[in-house]
Amino acid sequence: MSAPGHVLAIDQGTTSTRAIVFDRQGLPVGVARREFAQHYPADGWVEHDPEDIWRDTVAVLRESVAEAGLGAADIAAIGITNQRETTVVWDRATGEPVHRAIVWQDRRTAEACRALVEQGCGPLVQRKTGLVIDAYFSATKIAWILDHVHGARARAERGELCFGTIDSFLLHRLTGGRVHATDATNASRSMLFDIHAQDWDEELLALFRVPRAIMPEVLDSNAEFGATEPDLLGRPVPITGIAGDQQAATFGQACFEPGMVKSTYGTGCFALLNTGDKPVASRNNLLTTVAYRLDGRTTYALEGSIFIAGAAIKWLRDGLGIITHASQTDDLATRVPDSHGVYLVPAFVGLGAPHWDPHARAAISGLTLDAGPAHIARAALEAVAFQTRDLRDAMLSDWPMRAGALRVDGGMAANDWLCQFLADMLEVPVERPVVIETTALGAASLAGLKAGVYKDQAAVAAGWRCDRRFEPRMEAARRDRLYAGWLDAVERVRRARRTEAGE
Repeated sequence: MSAPGHVLAIDQGTTSTRAIVFDRQGLPVGVARREFAQHYPADGWVEHDPEDIWRDTVAVLRESVAEAGLGAADIAAIGITNQRETTVVWDRATGEPVHRAIVWQDRRTAEACRALVEQGCGPLVQRKTGLVIDAYFSATKIAWILDHVHGARARAERGELCFGTIDSFLLHRLTGGRVHATDATNASRSMLFDIHAQDWDEELLALFRVPRAIMPEVLDSNAEFGATEPDLLGRPVPITGIAGDQQAATFGQACFEPGMVKSTYGTGCFALLNTGDKPVASRNNLLTTVAYRLDGRTTYALEGSIFIAGAAIKWLRDGLGIITHASQTDDLATRVPDSHGVYLVPAFVGLGAPHWDPHARAAISGLTLDAGPAHIARAALEAVAFQTRDLRDAMLSDWPMRAGALRVDGGMAANDWLCQFLADMLEVPVERPVVIETTALGAASLAGLKAGVYKDQAAVAAGWRCDRRFEPRMEAARRDRLYAGWLDAVERVRRARRTEAGE
């Protein structure tokens, strides 16, 4: 009897939970997906119900295996990839969350972060974690839950509660409560993990008032994380890979060499530049992060984080009602010759890298009476490329070698118009792979490496295939004019925020 040759990936994202079964060639053979509710209890607050996520995870696991026509005996391993920074605190004994998950987009702790910056804590945090102090990351979210749920802090001190990002919460549930762990990529997004020592840092835990007793064990991205409860799929299946979504996408895009860059376009947009075995400190407000840790060896990356990309298209659909499906933006963008001077700065939850302005708010500028829905839709797509240009320019300033082609993935990468505009705005080729769900593929590849489905990283890289390559073709004068207009629109947004705040 041959060894099982399929790997099952759980891709738990910000708006949906997916499970994808991949074969030995890295091709999907079974897919299931479910959207779940977003909760907005106050301005700038975003929450998820962990129980919704758990129920959907169980459902899509079973549905994807069934769609592939397989059984648990055909699955060699499971890999997990997840929305990063989203914070869950749960009862160690029962697995029940003590509060809804606080999502990475949530800004409720922005003032607490500002206070820490004013106290001069920024250099300490950046030196140890590679991060800037921001509500985006997990540390202040943990403290908020412990401070606002009755009795939670005392219970945490006694070790009765667990903290984890979504991967850790799912792992605890999948293993029947036996395992409380995470991997180095997710740990590196907490503001509590020393990326040089590769361990939770006591000084940072004290600074953010987070008890060590609630922290998960940190393992390699390819590790033996335990096995699922038998009743989930009919028999136990090993869990051998975990990585945060952007690091998983980096792995799925086979960006294994220093200088390779990938950019993922989902709810947000996240670009990672592989910098090899040495962490590079950014001078341009980028993040230094763990790209992956394999068999004890750490690979680092520079990351630029954009909070709103696909979420702006969702807003066009659900907020403005000018589209009924995301795919319509491609048609609308090509219906008009340009955006007619319209710029959308999608700072719905503040601005991420390289600005890090949590109080900025979204704005549309340049509207005239003859501007219509097509111009606004085109401006929303253009904003994704402009923000990517912001990140690319910062990366090139921090990294001594010029980046080559940009590998793109995520749902928005299916939009041909967007990919071409990205190539034009960045002046580099844009490569879109055959398997666009590279986040799930990366989780599967990590798990498959540990389980022996894939021989080594070279085998993973050999499996990467380009679907289409977009070459730059825009004239330099037009590119410069469009980008200058974007920079002006961003400055107007930031100036308005400063004026409102009396700065």
